[in-house]
Formats: sequence, C-alpha cells, structure tokens
Amino acid sequence: MKNLILYFSVLTIILSSCYDSKKNNADLIIRNGIVVTIDSTGHIYPKGTVVIKANKIIDIGYDSVLSEKYHADNIIDAQGKIVMPGFVNAHTHIAMSLFRGLADDLKLQDWLHKYIFPAETKFVDSSMITIGSELAMVEMLHSGITCFNDMYFYEDLTAQMCCKIGMRAILSESLIDFPVPNAKNYKESMDYTRGLEEKYKGNELVTIGVAAHSPYTCSPNLLRKAKKLADEFHVPFHIHVSETSWEVDTITAQYDKTPIEYLDSIGVLSNNVIAAHCVWLSPKDIRIIARRGVGVAHNPECNMKISSGVAPIPELLKAHAEVGLGTDGPASNNNLNMIQEMHTMALIHKLNKMNPTVVPAEQVVRTATIGSAKVLGLDKKIGSLEIGKYADIILIDTNNANTTPMYNVYSNLVYASLGSEVSDVIINGKVVMKNKKILTTNEEIVMSSANKFAEKLKKELLDKK
Repeated sequence: MKNLILYFSVLTIILSSCYDSKKNNADLIIRNGIVVTIDSTGHIYPKGTVVIKANKIIDIGYDSVLSEKYHADNIIDAQGKIVMPGFVNAHTHIAMSLFRGLADDLKLQDWLHKYIFPAETKFVDSSMITIGSELAMVEMLHSGITCFNDMYFYEDLTAQMCCKIGMRAILSESLIDFPVPNAKNYKESMDYTRGLEEKYKGNELVTIGVAAHSPYTCSPNLLRKAKKLADEFHVPFHIHVSETSWEVDTITAQYDKTPIEYLDSIGVLSNNVIAAHCVWLSPKDIRIIARRGVGVAHNPECNMKISSGVAPIPELLKAHAEVGLGTDGPASNNNLNMIQEMHTMALIHKLNKMNPTVVPAEQVVRTATIGSAKVLGLDKKIGSLEIGKYADIILIDTNNANTTPMYNVYSNLVYASLGSEVSDVIINGKVVMKNKKILTTNEEIVMSSANKFAEKLKKELLDKK
C-alpha cells in the first residue's frame, strides 16, 4: 500500500511537471486580483492576472485563461486586492522631506525667504540629500508611487538612491540666478546637468531632465539656455509657473505679459515642458498651454496650504491640455501621499465650481497615473497596464473597514482609501515592497538618520530665532 501511494505521488509530480512544461515561462505572475488597467478603454478584470517577464508586462487578462497559459516560480496571489499601475508623482522636491514642518502657516514669500532659503544655504549638502531622498522614497513607496519627477540640488545623489531603492524618476538640477548649495552660478549647474545626462544615459530607472526654477528667479537668458539644453538631450524641461498671484503681478509688471505669455514669447513653451502649479491662468494662457502641448503638474494640497489658489483644472481638461498630479515637496504639503492628493483633487474642484459632477473619481485616478506619465513624456512606457509596458505595478488591499464594501473601484480609491492600504509595489519588474515591507532598504535606519538631522537643524537654526 505504501509503495502504491509513493507511485501515485511520483506520477502526480511527473504529470504536473509535464503539464507546466507546456506552459510559457514568466518571471512573475500577479493573479486573482481586481486588475484596473487604466488603458484607453478603461478595462477592468474583476478576477484578473498580469504576467511579467524581465521588466515588461507580457500578458494581461482573466485569470481563468492566463493561469492555463503561463508558469512562473514567483506568483503573487492578489485576491481581494486592486492591481493597477503605480502612481506617477508629476512634481516634487523629495529631499525636502527633512524640512517637513520646519515652517508652516506662512505666505509663500515669507516661507521661502525667512526659512527655506536660509535652511538650504546652511544645511543642504550631500549628506542631507542622501538622507532626505531615501526617507522620501520610503514614504512614496508606501502610498504606491513608483515614479516621480524631481527638481532640486545634488541630483546625482538622488539618482544613486533611486538605483539603490529601485524607483523610477526624472531628476532635474534646479537652475536659478543666484548661488545654490552645489554651484556658484547657473553655468556650473548646467555643466553638472550635462555630466548627469552622460552618466545616466540609458539607465533603466533614471532620466535626467533640465529645470529652471521659475520665471521670477531666472533671467530670460537662463530660461532660453536651459530650454535649449533640454531640447539638445531630448528630455523634459521642468519649471514652476503661475503659482501665485504675486508671481503673475510681478511678471506682468516687468514684461507686460502673464508668465505663460512671457515664456511663450521667448520660445520656451513646447511639448517637453512640465509646468508645475499653473494656478493663476487666463483663458488665453489655457489656450497657449493646450496649443503648445505643455504638461501641467497639478499640486492641490500645496496650493491649498499656502493659499495660492485653485488651479483651473476643469478648464485645462476641457481644452485638452495634458494634466498630471503631483504632491510638491514635503516641506510645503507636508506629505508625499498620492492617494490623499487624489482625494483632495476630487473635492477641491467640486467645491470651487459648486458642482459635484466635475473631475469625477475615474478621471482623478487617470490623472495620477497615465495623465502624469503623459506630462512626463513616459506614457509609452508606464502609466497603464498594457502589454509591452514596464511592469510598474501596485497592489492595494481592499480588506479594510474604510474600503468595505466596494461598489466602484475608482470611488473606493479616491474617496475611501488612505494610502496605507498599498501592500505590494513592483517597479521595472522587481518586487520592491512586499506585504508592506520595503525590501531594498532598512526603514528604521532611514528614519533614525532623518531624526538626527532634524535635531541638528533645530539646535542650529530654530533655537536661535
């Protein structure tokens, strides 16, 4: 009897092996989840599977079909979870995570000139960037961000951290008409940018862009040279535009044009431009943005916090302008939570227009994924779950009191979720976070380093005020 049992056990293993050998091999299969593709048709597979080989999606569909077609040693059971493209943070300054809460409840100019600029002058160095970037990446992963667009200093160090953690990013050194922590003038910053373009050429995760801080901190000469550099390398050009009424008044007084009109007049606007904020826009500005193909990075929470206003997103969308969603930096938000940012985006425009039908939940989710990817020029690679795209995927657990029951997946994501429901993150085909644990760094060490930095800053800057 024992021999007979052994015989059938061996036979079962052999038959199973033969059966699997007829299947196509994959590296990772995410099966049995609620697959939200964010493709052009908005297709959702209630019990779906995503198949990954190397760093690309090679198939997507119903689990009942694909489970018979593919085999992989690494399988994630996503039952009860939303499987969707990772969020794309269209505008931020991540190393400023170390300035979180440094100065709040102030006007933008006071916030910048009395606190942030002095803190940057004294404390922004290679150590600060390394610690702040890693802290921010840990935070972003936990709310499902798989790609971000950054403008700051020492971007080489942020790029190195991206490679360590496994995050996708567009990184741009901030060009500005006064000395910055790692450059005496904008020419040095441009040389630094050129070096980064060469160093990270062909990198799977990091794209080096070009950034001019804003129309009011950059001369026309700098703006033109920066845009020319971006065009030379065929990369995004990142800039703050029309963030406050003060900026619009300042530029209008100087050039007799709005910031958008001014940038257009000097030949800076085109379809590789990422314009952050765009709060104060005239109807003509909106037409220019749409006609030039400029991408708008919307940052509703930061705009609310500093009371800069409400960006005319419904009007931009109606004009068929490209709109993405960003958190801005954690010093002015004060977090990097894209699910919370989606919630704010959906509500603020309904209130502003006194119309509950504007900017519906599905549109908000698309803005935070494929919309941001389009703004960054990455929509052919990421932003939706489609065959041939990079496997940048997140899993969101719906088995929580606040997300139960679920009648509509978009409503659940935008109006009920908090961000803490993200359980798994895959970037470029690799599992970076599993069951809410980041696999590529030690979170406790990261937070300990950040707290030590904060103690030093408080002692040397805040306690002396």
